[in-house]
Amino acid sequence: MPRKVLVTGGAGFIGSHVVDRLLKDGRDVVVIDNFSTGRPENLEHHKQNTRLRLVQADINDREKIAVHFQGADWVIHVAALADVVPSIERPLDYHRSNVDGTITVLECARAAGVKRFVYAASSSCYGIPDAYPTPETAPMRPQYPYALTKLLGEEYVLGWGRIYKMPVVSLRFFNVYGPRSRTSGTYGAVFGVFLAQKLQKKALTVVGDGTQSRDFTFVTDVVNAIVTAAESDVCNEAMNVGSGNHYSVNLLVKLLGEPVTHVPKRPGEPDITFADTTKIRARLGWRPRISFEEGVAQMLKNIEYWRNAPVWTPESINEATKTWFQYLS
Repeated sequence: MPRKVLVTGGAGFIGSHVVDRLLKDGRDVVVIDNFSTGRPENLEHHKQNTRLRLVQADINDREKIAVHFQGADWVIHVAALADVVPSIERPLDYHRSNVDGTITVLECARAAGVKRFVYAASSSCYGIPDAYPTPETAPMRPQYPYALTKLLGEEYVLGWGRIYKMPVVSLRFFNVYGPRSRTSGTYGAVFGVFLAQKLQKKALTVVGDGTQSRDFTFVTDVVNAIVTAAESDVCNEAMNVGSGNHYSVNLLVKLLGEPVTHVPKRPGEPDITFADTTKIRARLGWRPRISFEEGVAQMLKNIEYWRNAPVWTPESINEATKTWFQYLS
């Protein structure tokens, strides 16, 4: 069994759940995270585990991180800057993190001779698709710098697979949610926004009329896809990871049981995200396991995590998303 796994961004939302799973499976884990968005608290429950080593470093600092790749069987590359608005405002930072950082991690992995490389890609690369569910063959139409940099990162990963014969897999995640989803930063993920509002007994800020739907995919299903891909012999492929369905924001509001207020619909956002998961089901035998209702119940069970998260209002959302409307309208 592969013993040593290196996880970039392992103190973040998805990355910390990857670490949970790897340690549970009995593997030795090295986490590289600069804590720009990741939180040490996300790994606090493993602080006594001698099989986990946490390295605070930027993934672009090759001299500092390269040594930690030695002896790694797998590299799982989750580290990235996320969110739409800051990517519009700071495109160079996003390119440095999501493109330059990915090349640096690839080169460290290549030099160390790792056996598997799994890249966390994004469904945002599809932009506003023509077809639902959306297959991997759909045109790439990134609408903002974050989506573009994640697509460029994937192109480098698949390119390294072709040119250098690295054993790489890219997984395109659709609307991942679950415990530990981000609580800080520029206005973004709907679950963190809604749960913080619910805790403070504020109205939930619904974008548009709430009929838009998302392929909400629970984080443990995503982690299972990552591990399954790493354990497989599939190489140089990109695959969607989704829930097998899509759910409206209005349904989420109903499950949370709070009053709502509405903010303007935003340009460049699809009305639907819905993954065609035929490929990953056939190639990896992977299936999602957590229903939307189960997932929301787990979020509510862990709602205290969002106690100190920013509480957004229509006014603060409008201010935070001005750049969005300015450039994407």
